[in-house]
Amino acid sequence: MTASPLCDNPLLDLSGLPRFDAIVPSDVQPAIGKLLDDCRALIVRLTTEGATTTWDSFAAALSDGLEPLSRAWGVVGHLHAVNDVPEWREAYNRMLPEVSRFYAELGQNLKLFAAYQAIAGSAEYARLSPTRQRIIDNEIRDFRLAGAELRDDQKPRFQAIAEELSQLSAKFSENLLDATNAFAELVSDEAELAGLPDDARQAAAEAAEKDGHDGWKFTLHMPSYLPVMQYADSRRLRAVMYRAYATRAAEFGAAELDNTPLIGQILRLRREEAQMLGYASFAEVSLVPKMAESVPQVLAFLRDMATKARPFAERDIADLRAFARSELQLQDIEPWDVGYVSEKLLQERYAFSEQEVKQYFTEDKVLSGLFEVVETLFGVCLKRDNAPVWHEDVRFFRIETPAGELLGQFYLDLYARETKRGGAWMDEAITRRRRSSAAAATDPIQKPVAYLNCNFSRPIGNTNGQARPATFTHDEVITLFHETGHGLHHLLTRVDELAVAGIHGVEWDAVELPSQFMENYCWEWSVVQGMSSHVDTGHALPRALFDKMLAARNFQSGMQTLRQIEFSLFDLLLHSDFDPAGERSVLDLLGDVRREVAVLVPPEWHRFPNSFSHIFAGGYGAGYYSYKWAEVLSADCYGAFEEAGDPFDQNTGQRFLSSILSVGGSRPAIENFRAFRGRDPQVDALLRHSGMVSV
Repeated sequence: MTASPLCDNPLLDLSGLPRFDAIVPSDVQPAIGKLLDDCRALIVRLTTEGATTTWDSFAAALSDGLEPLSRAWGVVGHLHAVNDVPEWREAYNRMLPEVSRFYAELGQNLKLFAAYQAIAGSAEYARLSPTRQRIIDNEIRDFRLAGAELRDDQKPRFQAIAEELSQLSAKFSENLLDATNAFAELVSDEAELAGLPDDARQAAAEAAEKDGHDGWKFTLHMPSYLPVMQYADSRRLRAVMYRAYATRAAEFGAAELDNTPLIGQILRLRREEAQMLGYASFAEVSLVPKMAESVPQVLAFLRDMATKARPFAERDIADLRAFARSELQLQDIEPWDVGYVSEKLLQERYAFSEQEVKQYFTEDKVLSGLFEVVETLFGVCLKRDNAPVWHEDVRFFRIETPAGELLGQFYLDLYARETKRGGAWMDEAITRRRRSSAAAATDPIQKPVAYLNCNFSRPIGNTNGQARPATFTHDEVITLFHETGHGLHHLLTRVDELAVAGIHGVEWDAVELPSQFMENYCWEWSVVQGMSSHVDTGHALPRALFDKMLAARNFQSGMQTLRQIEFSLFDLLLHSDFDPAGERSVLDLLGDVRREVAVLVPPEWHRFPNSFSHIFAGGYGAGYYSYKWAEVLSADCYGAFEEAGDPFDQNTGQRFLSSILSVGGSRPAIENFRAFRGRDPQVDALLRHSGMVSV
């Protein structure tokens, strides 16, 4: 496609929502190139000799001037994630080094650093609001972490590291997606489908037909992979799928998709970067802007949680093995049997299956129930809205006050696609801020906009000529509530300063608090009853079935907790004690961690690190522990509603909104928590919710 003339380039139109109906890959280079030039010109203007250094003349002007690049590049990054076709991949990767180089230069600009320090040392600082003081303090901290205080002869190398790390992370993610797409298992013998749900069979048949094959096609995308591992009686099929999934982007496949060398390069560069800054490890650098104070503190937290979870995990695995032997005649459980045996045990113990439950969670009913929870808890209204989208599956919504004032808007992209990265995530499109006077003619406040992305199964088949709605597992419903919690954190902010509005400026190990908090509502009967409607009968989920789900809520919670701790310990030790240039390998370290905490150890050929995109292609490097850390916070916050005797207690809901959701990063997360709970966090609620308390 031909690029739009610069004056008509849709990526440069930041007057409203992204113009996804008009943006094409060829627009990227000219638009981002111009915005980079504009930003560099702004920096020169703000740092020329004689320029005034006040909040308005410098800090606010720089924030406003840099936002167009951030917004436009955010759109490009989003399209690379949800529509990773060759054209978008090429457009993104072409400009990635230049964008990375700009932000590396920005972080090392001593004139900008000095300007923030001048404001911090001026009489004006004491007159600034606490929010603006926090922004100044954060900026000074981030300049130091970006190498501003390095010697001039060190800065080029530091910039080169930042640029290379961004490229390696993008390549890691692309390799994983390509390796996932590269595998397909074609099944011609219908006997191998025994145990699989009808919708999984139908989806596999449609996938095969789409490729011009007879039979059934299974892939490594979650809507195809998980039903096989959970329900397929064929041990052969489960083993084939498991091995393919466990060895994605590793040395067993195409050499060009092997993430092993990328992992080594990422670790070496992160270590070098940290040492240049005067830290012993990347983990120490990672913790500077987080709630946690030190690596030993986090390690102690994780190991304490592992000690508490181990007895329950050991009981879980003993139960699993005993059931496999007595009921399924499996003397030895292989890794590809775990999901299958677990489902059989769950059905035996609690007399229901997740597939049975799935039939009640139809898409529109789930969304309606989710929206009702948000509206009731926080006193807002959610409505369908219109906007250009990047795919026909995507829907768009708005959040308003009861009086009709727009608070924010969000895109919802629910279904899995081959060109969409795996997992589920929330990202920002636009962040709330107070506009400059010139741009505030209609509304002085720029309203936030978010992307909510999942990888659920799309609608399959029809009944009596009518398309059947998509149905979600209860785990998928929980995922949707989780991502919505992130979205609410971004959308319900009342902070008008871009740098700390919504999720900006929030410590990474606290950012999961709102998302994990929202998951609790998936276990409230009034919510489940209201958001369920059987795909065939329309009946709500029966209370008797819900009671079984509730009884099974903590099924294998010990094993699941140790699994999260295994990932977290591996990540933290990898970025602290591990020497990537030493004799021991990444897999050696992972083996040590598993010997310390795991009750289930995968085969030696398992290549988990090669698909651990959270730490190698996301923002969780030396920070994966944040999930468990924030789970303590979220469980404790939900405990306030339990103490109030009502999960929808209005006073408690408004306090959660005003103390946590609406303040974003304008004050430390621990202060937000204390404002809501009136004390420091306690682990008791998490242990109780997880069923890990001694009786």
